[in-house]
Amino acid sequence: MEYSVHVRMNERLFLRDPEGSELGRRIVRQGILLFDEIGFEDATFKKLADRMGTKEASIYRYFENKHRLLVYLVAWYWQWIEFQLVFQTNNLVDPHEKLDRVLDLLLLNDLDESLTDDIDLKRLHRIVIWESSKAYLTRHVTEDNRQQLFKPYKDLCARIASIILNLRPGYPYARSLASTLIETAHYQTFFTQNLPSLTDFGPASMGKETQPGKLIDFVRHLLYSSLDAPVVGQP
Repeated sequence: MEYSVHVRMNERLFLRDPEGSELGRRIVRQGILLFDEIGFEDATFKKLADRMGTKEASIYRYFENKHRLLVYLVAWYWQWIEFQLVFQTNNLVDPHEKLDRVLDLLLLNDLDESLTDDIDLKRLHRIVIWESSKAYLTRHVTEDNRQQLFKPYKDLCARIASIILNLRPGYPYARSLASTLIETAHYQTFFTQNLPSLTDFGPASMGKETQPGKLIDFVRHLLYSSLDAPVVGQP
């Protein structure tokens, strides 16, 4: 039986739900391609409109600006990853296995892309690696946070933290460790591809692609070293 998953987005992210029309869906999917090809800084709604063969004003009817589109894409990604995490760990009991699955997901290994509703997940993953911090490193982050624009990211961190606490109950830094795992996986991927002297993995052998096996080993070492170490002030 074939089925797809609909990711429900925060209505404050858009002016008109892009999933409610063919044009809106094209804006999202072509926006992913544009951001991946030329980057967030160089992307404009005019370039997106030219790419789509439509008018720039049509895109502004869906998104207030390109930053809102970026936040939309990143939020969609976090919700998708959390769904995959729930789906793939539903029948697992051992928290070690669950955490290993977390690491695979963060590096986009062994992912079922049949349920992505024609979203190019690999390109979106690259956008998250290159651009996701720009979603919240802004002067209006407090207001955006008040509108719960970053809730998907926080929900994912909370779910990973719950698995960490399942493995080590009472660990006082579960959320910090969860967000650190995500950011480390992405920053080290970026460094491996672009600033390899900041890593121990060397330059990527396939252009934009990294060496996930070595990187997973490092992130796994970071995770379990933190959980195995005694916490100051705790018995």
